[in-house]
Amino acid sequence: LVNDASIILADEPTGNLDSRTSKDIMELFTDLNREYGRTIIQVTHEAEMASYGKRVLTFRDGMVLKDERTGRP
Repeated sequence: LVNDASIILADEPTGNLDSRTSKDIMELFTDLNREYGRTIIQVTHEAEMASYGKRVLTFRDGMVLKDERTGRP
């Protein structure tokens, strides 16, 4: 964020956070994408947090199980 990166890699960004802070982080990512065109690549085990994305890839044993568009603008 400090260097104004066009791609943000987030590994479990909400993993150890309370639900309110987790939502705040996801809303920040959403704003960065919509307002500034940043690409967010997030790894998470939480379906609720994954649903904030425009596209969700589900993996198992190194293979893509699902590739879904969420319908978010």
